[in-house]
Amino acid sequence: LPGVRYHIIRGTLDTQGVNDRRQRRSKYGGKRPK
Repeated sequence: LPGVRYHIIRGTLDTQGVNDRRQRRSKYGGKRPK
């Protein structure tokens, strides 16, 4: 299930910092607000 794996990675990055996530939103594949 790629969806579950994606959520896990997203949660790990979210723990590092929301600001950091916004700066690297391109890493998730484009502009994704949440």
